[in-house]
Amino acid sequence: MTNLKEGSHDLDTSRPSPVMKHLVECLKYLIFQNETDKKPVLVLNGDILELALSTTNQAAMVFQRFIELILPSNTTLFEKIIYIPGNHDHNIWEIARETQYMDYISKFTSEDYLPIPWHTTKLFIENSDNQVSASLLAKLIEKYPHLENFQINAAYPNFGLISEKKRKCVIFHHGHFIDSDYQLMSRMKGLLFPDHPKPSKIYDIEAENFAWINFFWSTMGRSGEIGEEIETIYEKMLDKEQFRKLLSSFADNLADKYDLLVKWDWLEAAVLKQLFYYLADEIQNKERAYTTNVCSEDVKKGFRKYMEGPLKNQLSDECNQNLPSDVSFVFGHTHKPFQKDMNFRGYPQWVNVYNTGGWVVDSLEPKPVIGGAVVLVDENLDMASIRMYNQADDHEGYYVKVEGAAHPGEPENRFCHRISDMVDPSQEPWRSFSTVVADVVDERIQNLKDKVSKR
Repeated sequence: MTNLKEGSHDLDTSRPSPVMKHLVECLKYLIFQNETDKKPVLVLNGDILELALSTTNQAAMVFQRFIELILPSNTTLFEKIIYIPGNHDHNIWEIARETQYMDYISKFTSEDYLPIPWHTTKLFIENSDNQVSASLLAKLIEKYPHLENFQINAAYPNFGLISEKKRKCVIFHHGHFIDSDYQLMSRMKGLLFPDHPKPSKIYDIEAENFAWINFFWSTMGRSGEIGEEIETIYEKMLDKEQFRKLLSSFADNLADKYDLLVKWDWLEAAVLKQLFYYLADEIQNKERAYTTNVCSEDVKKGFRKYMEGPLKNQLSDECNQNLPSDVSFVFGHTHKPFQKDMNFRGYPQWVNVYNTGGWVVDSLEPKPVIGGAVVLVDENLDMASIRMYNQADDHEGYYVKVEGAAHPGEPENRFCHRISDMVDPSQEPWRSFSTVVADVVDERIQNLKDKVSKR
């Protein structure tokens, strides 16, 4: 989605990327087929801005290019935007909640007891009076005169839509809390204080881990030269040989400067290298490197814990202990789009699960499980996933298709069929999108190879 200067690794933030432009053309095509004049709501489900590996100004300008495409002065495509921060743009949430807290406490006198800042929003906030403005992004949007009153609100970490009779709901979550890496502080607390209970509420999970998520996963790009070097390390991790060279150099430097283990530098370096290699193998075998299926066993385990614990607790609390009979769940984070009916303890029936993918290139060769999807929800909370692409070895493997999660015996999804009738991968605008994304994936893979080998 970020434009690069031609023949360069450098960003060109003055123009939208080809993929961004063609994606918006596809969204336009769908929206103009709508049966009413009512505009849809756009839900941005996390990691929309890359704040871990780029600076805030770069990420902000890329977002502005997106806003110019979807909200032009002549015909805006969306009624409003709901922004659900992920791990790479968690700081969007921190800015939003701290801004609202400052506004809130300004109403108190100097003698009043100030309430503690909150860490999460409620699930069903769409029609609430207590919505949180995504402050940083709202300021960017206000730069355009025709968007002065346009709403972009933040929900974190879960955002829900529920039917009038509360029998059906759709829940959006970026997906980072299904990954144990983002509950590191809670895990450390369990090791240091084993008698303390594990957090079971989403509020407590965020309260214990927000500083860690913000520090490492959402602010590194703004950390001067060290931020750039963190990006180098991240890229080197994608190539086992290059990453080992980096670790070998690190071990030699440590052994030369400090007597950490033994007095003989060569032996100390050898021991450190073996330790680093072991840790590197553990890191590189995490979810992003797992490309034989859409979910590793670790992610399935974390997913089950999140669905059956904090998410179910929040849903139950906000529905007076009566869970909706029909629940769907949308997430991203793992970069591997899929749709599937899944069973979780405590829910009245199966849950239809949709993954929107990652819209990034972070491997040195095409991975067929990696890709991007757009999930659509209609006014009846019926759903369809437009799989915009999966990476492929040749360009013929790039095509758009419509899919829906379905359980045996479930009523026919007419909405999904309707969207399927609109999307012909051999016709425009879908055909051009596939051509462009195939070219760009190839370019980005080569770009990544060059950066890994040269830096």
